Amino acid sequence: MERRFEVRRAEVLEGAKIDRKVYEGVLDRLPEFLEPYMDVLVRSEQRGHMRRYLEGLMSDLKRKNVESIAYLHDQGRRELQRFVGESSWEYQPIQDCLTQDIGRELGEEDGVIVFDPSGFEKDGEDSVGVKRQWLGRLGKVDNGQVGVYLGYATRKGHGLCQARLFLPEEWARDRQRRKKCGVPKAIRFRTRHELAEEMLERCGSWLPHRWVAGDDEMGRSTGFREWLRQRGEQYVLAVPSNTSMRDLEVEPPKWSGQGAPPKAPWTSVSEWAKALPPSAWKHIDVRDGEKGPLAVEVVKCRVQTRDAGRHVGPEELLVVTRVKESKGWRTDYHLSHAPAETPLEELCRVVKAEHRIEDCFQRAKGEAGLADYEVRTWIGWHHHQALSLLAVWFLTREVMRGEKADAGADRADHAFPDRADVA
Repeated sequence: MERRFEVRRAEVLEGAKIDRKVYEGVLDRLPEFLEPYMDVLVRSEQRGHMRRYLEGLMSDLKRKNVESIAYLHDQGRRELQRFVGESSWEYQPIQDCLTQDIGRELGEEDGVIVFDPSGFEKDGEDSVGVKRQWLGRLGKVDNGQVGVYLGYATRKGHGLCQARLFLPEEWARDRQRRKKCGVPKAIRFRTRHELAEEMLERCGSWLPHRWVAGDDEMGRSTGFREWLRQRGEQYVLAVPSNTSMRDLEVEPPKWSGQGAPPKAPWTSVSEWAKALPPSAWKHIDVRDGEKGPLAVEVVKCRVQTRDAGRHVGPEELLVVTRVKESKGWRTDYHLSHAPAETPLEELCRVVKAEHRIEDCFQRAKGEAGLADYEVRTWIGWHHHQALSLLAVWFLTREVMRGEKADAGADRADHAFPDRADVA
């Protein structure tokens, strides 16, 4: 295990550009890190399984499934399979403890809570929740599972806190498949937005925040945006490019004096942005850690939108950002109910937080085996997710620890590698 972990540690250090000496004894620090999470495990062998599983997730294994991790430790796979896929230890207290830990370490009063559904391609139909459905992160409809995640981002760093498996309606109604995969009787069909609402109600007080953000799957729902407004949550949520909008700041057509005064015409957010003159865009440099400055162009406007039933919604703020890439401009559209006078720099910071959580997924899948599970049961999926999120947080803390040590040696502040502050 030591040799294999050294390889993974070297990869993390190479990306973080931190003095390697600060990582001496990293495996010795893992038991102390895990101590508060061990309380849910009643037997000593379960605690041993947890540590070995996390070590495997953080190793250099190409495929971090149960069989490979068991082989790594020269063990039979059956005991580890039972621990992950069948054992009755509770995963939710682990996620709650993780969320509170992240809130304490990274918490800032203007932090950003980010919701992000993530899809996993899976073959067959036997694994819990698998069906042909929209896999947002993969950008396609395919056979797979979808997890809804809660992330948290501040100037200090970012992390993934909670995960919920989305159970499609046809699965929720199928008693035979539910029983086969061990879906608890209390679980009913809930939309992806309802899962996000549940997590925010449960965890919002543990994560100091001023904003809620999410991708266009979260933002397209007028009901979800209304729910956030009713709760007093300030949001910046991405929306699809074909979202219908009415510009409230443009001069309306001239009134003939008969009938109701005309209003600005409806158009899509993408067509509205394309019609803007170059002078409408404001240039902002966003610091992006080791990657150097990132130039962003942004514009905002007071608008109204309407849902699929053509019901007109309340006034919102449209925030459009674009970044110059090798193949042209990448443009993103967001809606917010923040005050119209909110600085563009602040809105860009929140938009950037959403992308930082995407970086979390890359780390989780690349360094902590988030997508490498081969379990089929409800409890197995949540067990693996909880342990993978723990592994990611442990790696993140090690990077932060290295940054602090490096800053102390240099007698200067040193930014967290992936931080993204607005200049």
